[in-house]
Amino acid sequence: MADKEKNVVEKKPHKPRNYKLPGGVWRFSSSQMYHRRGMFKIKRDVTKKERPKRKPRTVVKPIGGDKNGGKRIVKLRKQRRYYPTEDRPKLKKSRKMIPFAKHKRYLRKRITPGTVLILLAGRHRGKRVIFLKQLPSGLLLVTGPFKINGCPLRRINQIYVIATSTKLDLTDINIPAHLNDRYFNRKHAKKEKDEAEIFETKSEEYAVTEQRKKDQIEVDKQILETIKKHPEKKMMLAYLGSVFQLRNKMYPHRMKF
Repeated sequence: MADKEKNVVEKKPHKPRNYKLPGGVWRFSSSQMYHRRGMFKIKRDVTKKERPKRKPRTVVKPIGGDKNGGKRIVKLRKQRRYYPTEDRPKLKKSRKMIPFAKHKRYLRKRITPGTVLILLAGRHRGKRVIFLKQLPSGLLLVTGPFKINGCPLRRINQIYVIATSTKLDLTDINIPAHLNDRYFNRKHAKKEKDEAEIFETKSEEYAVTEQRKKDQIEVDKQILETIKKHPEKKMMLAYLGSVFQLRNKMYPHRMKF
């Protein structure tokens, strides 16, 4: 044991070749450390890399005429003729510059398919409607049904509705796939106006298409069958047919819907 203890050599802590003096200055300069480390012995590859040839920026074009020199040097990329009088800052691409079609759509937790909503804006405000689904634009697809309260298939923003606790089970209802945002866009036919028709201000009357009438009947038929299966179907029919309104001493922020 004693022999082993003698053979053990005490390891000294590693001391770097260059160190800082008390004043914060390095003991050896960069040129001195270059020689101390033997960096001059390292042979580096000195072969020059071929640089890619630049594309020509000008072209020589021949020109007629004895006194014109016979040629002209023309730039391939010409400068702008006109410049704006005011400098406009260029917008940098960021996460905010995402098109509206790719925005994330959010839906309130209380609004689920089958929830009865109270409309707060539009020509059908005050009516109670049934929420069907959220469209890609973020708008809500709702229906009255039309047979009960006269509200057809419509789109509405969720900020203009009050979600109630009343719900219907719409698991068995099949909503047509073509009921999307493009389905509700109105198509205006372009007409060539004559000189006599320039000052005419007649507005085109909107006419409901046959396809829309057919879809309304198909969706309402399924919802009415679901209401009939409800244990309190009479109350549901009267509830959807009634209009929401506030009377004296009725405060919306204190009411439970």
